[in-house]
Amino acid sequence: MLRHAFALEVKEGRTADFRGNLGKIWTKLTAFLDAKKMVNFSMWNVERMVFGYYETEDDFVFTDADKETVKAWEVQYGDAYRWISTPFEEMRLMYHDFGIVRQSKELIRHRVFITKLVTGAEDEYKARHDVLVEARGGKVTEGPDSNFSIWNAGGYIFGYNEIDTTMERDRTEEDRQGDIAWETRMLEIMSWLTDDVDWITGMCHENIRRICWHN
Repeated sequence: MLRHAFALEVKEGRTADFRGNLGKIWTKLTAFLDAKKMVNFSMWNVERMVFGYYETEDDFVFTDADKETVKAWEVQYGDAYRWISTPFEEMRLMYHDFGIVRQSKELIRHRVFITKLVTGAEDEYKARHDVLVEARGGKVTEGPDSNFSIWNAGGYIFGYNEIDTTMERDRTEEDRQGDIAWETRMLEIMSWLTDDVDWITGMCHENIRRICWHN
């Protein structure tokens, strides 16, 4: 299975247009997803940022005809957004812990987040997360986190995580202190758009919302 992500920014004052136009092309879009075997497709929104995620078979590639189809939708869609990622190109993968991927999403809780990096901090962000991958030593994470990946595009960080709710446990004080130490250090190189660490910083951000999903 291959994982893919893309990112957009809705133009100022065009949120209603963006969502309305998504409804207009939705039937065509989902038919395209089915034909190309693109599964677990979802789009998420916080502030004016939109993050999209989907999965494909290992041999997937956009053909020239596919690209023309998508470009035609964009013309129909209008100019309600601009691309953050580069169309038809993979965003830079900054971290992954795919673990045991649950095919059924009925008992899955999503954690999806967006942050803004300090200028030039992309390599430092990846280096800090490479240490986590190396510490895992190739061991498969059974849960609760699974199918966890983080991407970078346009100076932003986009995270997608599927959490098995049957394996979640209350955080201990040691866990909390570890979270505080890690997130405080990460605030040296980024700021949050979502509300993930508001309990630490005392700031108030929006909760990210899923605006569409297609299996």
